[in-house]
Amino acid sequence: MHALVAFFDDEADKQVRDLWRRIGARHDYPPHLTYAIASTIGPKVRKELREDLERLWMPDLWLHTLSTFSTVENVLMLAAVVDAELLAVHSAIHDVLAGHVKNPSAYYLPGNWVPHCTLAAGIDDDAMKKAFAEVFPVEPIRAKVREVSIVDTQTGEIDVLKKASTAPR
Repeated sequence: MHALVAFFDDEADKQVRDLWRRIGARHDYPPHLTYAIASTIGPKVRKELREDLERLWMPDLWLHTLSTFSTVENVLMLAAVVDAELLAVHSAIHDVLAGHVKNPSAYYLPGNWVPHCTLAAGIDDDAMKKAFAEVFPVEPIRAKVREVSIVDTQTGEIDVLKKASTAPR
């Protein structure tokens, strides 16, 4: 699977990692927000994404709401505040991906997407309650986007599409 993600600045990264430590969570990748997941995001689409991302301003994210998903597996998360700028970036990304990627995940499509940073996943109900209690209340985290990348979840390869220093202001 390929995930299109935004990694955070050093301060936000540290704050999320501190929450991870408090609940004993382990993750394969640095703290991030996922914009899209598909089985394959190929080279042509990546090239187009790079071009589009160069024209987009990546808004700061406010990780504000401690929440849960209880679908196939329990997920404890910090949901991002949803505003017009964040939705515009998400929509622009999906405009590029539409019809050009294999097996896009419906959870990340416009209209279904819940922007968030995962704190813990795949834990049982008792562990979820304990983790929630351990970090509640959570101070809001202002996360600046350090880079936007595609992560290959099988190999661990990270393909950087845009670094924050190239963002127009």
